[in-house]
Amino acid sequence: MRVTLLGTGDTTGTPTVGCECDTCKRARKLGVERTRFSVHVENDRTGESLLVDCSPDFRYQFLRDDPPLPEAAIITHIHFDHLDGLGNAFRVFDDLAVYAADETDPQTGQSVAETVAEDYHYLSAVDVRPTTPLEATRICGFRVTLVPVDHPPLSGYGLAVEDPETGAKLSISGDTSYAVPARSREVLADPDLFLADAIVPAHLCATHPAGGRHEDETGVPRTFGTKHMTREGALDLADELGADRTRLVHVAHYYPPEEAFEEPLAVDGEQYDL
Repeated sequence: MRVTLLGTGDTTGTPTVGCECDTCKRARKLGVERTRFSVHVENDRTGESLLVDCSPDFRYQFLRDDPPLPEAAIITHIHFDHLDGLGNAFRVFDDLAVYAADETDPQTGQSVAETVAEDYHYLSAVDVRPTTPLEATRICGFRVTLVPVDHPPLSGYGLAVEDPETGAKLSISGDTSYAVPARSREVLADPDLFLADAIVPAHLCATHPAGGRHEDETGVPRTFGTKHMTREGALDLADELGADRTRLVHVAHYYPPEEAFEEPLAVDGEQYDL
């Protein structure tokens, strides 16, 4: 299993358009970037590949890193930075199987799968396949399981991708607070690689109107506001899951420049063979 981090940033990416903050300046100086979130997972046994979330930066990411075009995609939730790149299916794919949760979201009255099918009804290449969370599905030779997470006000999902022959396992937290349900944690547990949402360091919770939540025993918030993990929360979750290796993703440019590119914060283009 080869994992390529195509996009490791939050909704605006780093550098952010029009931003001259010290972190964006440092990213330009270092020649690194964090475009909107997307992960490419290649099955080296079957030659197939799976795309987790379709970033609005899809075209740029695929031209930059040149991974194989995927046979299938998964959409974890309907925020634009995880979904809107699906429009790139036009004239690029003859057929793209798109898996998304089939549970009805009380906020929208539709499942993620229904929203995707409605929004991209005009693309004949997009073949939406409603998928039941917490039930393993065979995709591109992998065993893939969507898991509910906590990303209010919308329903959101993380996932585990496992190779049934080699035992390699990738877990992705999805966009979530630290309050990942126990059953979901069981599915995500013991990955070779864990990609964890870590939008900002915990000390920035003081700047959020909602503050921080889910404090540890020393009072450090593990959730920023209501719907994303802090760096400290993501690392605590990784420890609880028993992750062999962790990379922090969905990273915002609000990290101070002296912290923004330290381990284990990921940048675009990283590759891992599991």
